[in-house]
Amino acid sequence: MITKSARETIEFGKDLAKHLKPKDIVALVGELGCGKTTLTKGIAEGLGVKNANYVNSPSFVLIREYKGRINLYHLDFYRLDKLTDIEALGLEEYFYSDGVSVIEWAEKLKDLLPKDHLSIEIAIIDKNSRQITLKASGKRYESRTFFKMVRGK
Repeated sequence: MITKSARETIEFGKDLAKHLKPKDIVALVGELGCGKTTLTKGIAEGLGVKNANYVNSPSFVLIREYKGRINLYHLDFYRLDKLTDIEALGLEEYFYSDGVSVIEWAEKLKDLLPKDHLSIEIAIIDKNSRQITLKASGKRYESRTFFKMVRGK
């Protein structure tokens, strides 16, 4: 799918959130400035987080928690380079809780990322346009309806 503005990326996130459930894990991959946080704002809005426009990258604090219809756990591993630093965070507490975990720079998790997760790769096409690719990993996601949303229903 291609979005042509930040607003379209947010709207895609809102639509995606309609299909997310507690304990879902969304792994975001893409270069700096590609729109991972923008997509997360849309997911937050779709999950009922009040003031979702205040959602920002937790690069310095690593994890931010937002209350909503379904809670959002926004994790960002941009500043972490050692897998041991990530292991020490106790991620299972978030992954298997009552909320949705959205992880920026998820590729840094390597084998710590649970087998069941939704991977979203965001690639920059130009200043405003992004190519968004979804990939299901594990049985939890293989038959979910968000793939119909991307394929044009």
